[in-house]
Amino acid sequence: MHPISRRRVIVGAATGIATIAAPRLAIAQAFPAQPIKYICPWPAGGSTDAVMRAIADSASRALGQKVVIENKPGAGGMLGANELVSAKPDGYTLAQVPHGVFRIPHMQKTAFDTLKDFTWIACLTGYTFGLVVPTESPIKSIKDLVDYAKANPGKFSYGSTGIGTSPHLAVEEFAQRAGIKLLHVPFKGNADNMQAVLGGHTMGASDATGWGPHVDAGKLRLLATYGSKRTKRWPNVPTLDELGFKTVSDSPFGVCGPKGMDPAVVKALHDGFKKTLDDPAVLATFDKYDQSIIYMDTDTYTKWARETYEAEKATIQRLGMAKTS
Repeated sequence: MHPISRRRVIVGAATGIATIAAPRLAIAQAFPAQPIKYICPWPAGGSTDAVMRAIADSASRALGQKVVIENKPGAGGMLGANELVSAKPDGYTLAQVPHGVFRIPHMQKTAFDTLKDFTWIACLTGYTFGLVVPTESPIKSIKDLVDYAKANPGKFSYGSTGIGTSPHLAVEEFAQRAGIKLLHVPFKGNADNMQAVLGGHTMGASDATGWGPHVDAGKLRLLATYGSKRTKRWPNVPTLDELGFKTVSDSPFGVCGPKGMDPAVVKALHDGFKKTLDDPAVLATFDKYDQSIIYMDTDTYTKWARETYEAEKATIQRLGMAKTS
């Protein structure tokens, strides 16, 4: 090729690349230019809803655009993940992607591929889970529960926020290690679960700390929590782990988007949501529901997601809950 012609080709190619890149750069610089939808895959009024609304209010100020919570409860918290699969990767549709996305694909067919369909933007916090019973229940400890369940296999009914969720799997793991059979009753979220146990429709409830106010009010008794150590708020309540059942669960979560997002938009969202962890109003909400800061940046959150997906596969297989085809 003639040197001049070759130069024209190179210049032309560079101009073409710049032309393609320019709109992406402009979009990133203008982001966000409209309200952002942040899907809460749990019912309004529950503990996750309250925490996410506090985060959304703070992120709205940090990003300069309204972050709007949209509740999509049901399917064990998977409806937000399902929506991300078909959402535009423009940063205007985000969701809390709960721990079930690492487990449920090993249990049944799902609409998403956990490792391919999401952008893991930032992890922000995690739950305190626990097992509660009504205060009038004769079961006053985990030992009492184990004794009752051994004498009455499958009779102790407990609610959770859905099949494959952390409150469900933690109790099933505990039950397996204790050698007992329990009756699981799935609900759409914390609010429904609390209504059932308070109304006497279930004998117990495994959930995040939406039960906290009811424990403090003397309506529910907290038998155990599932963290690696006791909580600051209920220091006299033992963990399942310290009781010898080798069960630990805190389910970190934050903000996720669809696959294929512009890295500059991801960074803008990461930085905006990270600022919420310095907001006294957000931290006060965390304290109210006994949640701690569990921060991971985009790269760390992505790596953690891959590792967790494989670890949960082993858990599901150990519990005998893996899909057969």
